[in-house]
Amino acid sequence: MKIYGLKTCDTCRKALKSLEGATLVDVRGDGVPVSVLSQAVSRFGDAIVNKKSTTWRNLSEDERQLDAAQLITLHPTVMKRPLIAQDDTLHLGWTPEVRAALGIE
Repeated sequence: MKIYGLKTCDTCRKALKSLEGATLVDVRGDGVPVSVLSQAVSRFGDAIVNKKSTTWRNLSEDERQLDAAQLITLHPTVMKRPLIAQDDTLHLGWTPEVRAALGIE
């Protein structure tokens, strides 16, 4: 299981601590693999973009018009986190629903 997020993100750290054997992929340094990003955009659409983030607020209007995959490729920290890859299934966020789907709590 892989958690795509930021090592400095409290929510990503909570997910990592709760999911034994999971590894964190820091998107700031490593980015999101194209195959995972494509699957995430197909599954979650624009919900993959965190429009409440500081990164989003600092984007130009032109950058905000990019599609989600292009935007996350250029600015990985604008991705909503964590993005959890479990086998062929993706989960977005650390909501009670996601935790239940992963068998946590």
